[in-house]
Amino acid sequence: MPEIFADLSTPLVADACVRHGVPLRVAPPGIGAVAPGHRVAGRVLPVRHYGSVDVFLEAFGGAEPGDVLVIDNGGRSDEACVGDLAVLEAETAGVAALVVWGLHRDTPELVEIGLPVFSYGAFPPGPVRLDEREPEALSTARFGTHLVSTDDLVFGDEDGVLFVAADRADEVLATAHRIRDTEREQARRIRAGETLRRQTTFDDYLARRAVDPSYTFRQHLRRTGGAIEE
Repeated sequence: MPEIFADLSTPLVADACVRHGVPLRVAPPGIGAVAPGHRVAGRVLPVRHYGSVDVFLEAFGGAEPGDVLVIDNGGRSDEACVGDLAVLEAETAGVAALVVWGLHRDTPELVEIGLPVFSYGAFPPGPVRLDEREPEALSTARFGTHLVSTDDLVFGDEDGVLFVAADRADEVLATAHRIRDTEREQARRIRAGETLRRQTTFDDYLARRAVDPSYTFRQHLRRTGGAIEE
């Protein structure tokens, strides 16, 4: 799974989702890798946290190699829900990474372990609560306004994290590769002295918009084969 995302980025995948009408399910802003440069790509292994690590241990029993543990901790900022022992155990279960809607702790140890962990930051205290467990504890996880399950893939890099339905992933990733190639060629031409305005025949766009105010730049890009937006 990481190989198919190796030369892509979350912005490219997001643009491809828009192009195909696939719902944009993006983690709320602010999420990042504990160790800079880490990336994530894999099937979602969902789990909801209620204050005890036991739910993680139970989730690991159903893990498949390469899964990404997606932890729903409600976006809480008053506790860290994962630390070094949970991450080490995830590694032994074949989990490829962890993505947390919440906070982590034991930062130096997590960096040393090397398993990618994405969260909203570090916080020393662990949970002191123990909430009632929901029936969906191991079947779905909330992440911001989104609900994810094993039917979804998760991708993460320096720009953030997003989720894509597994049954739409092939077309989305194929389009993301095409957008990447187009943008690379556009960047090469800019460096060679051909402005983006010239590449996109921007003057033509302005002239046509003057006649037809409903004509959008996005429509123009589709007609001319550009890939700046979407």
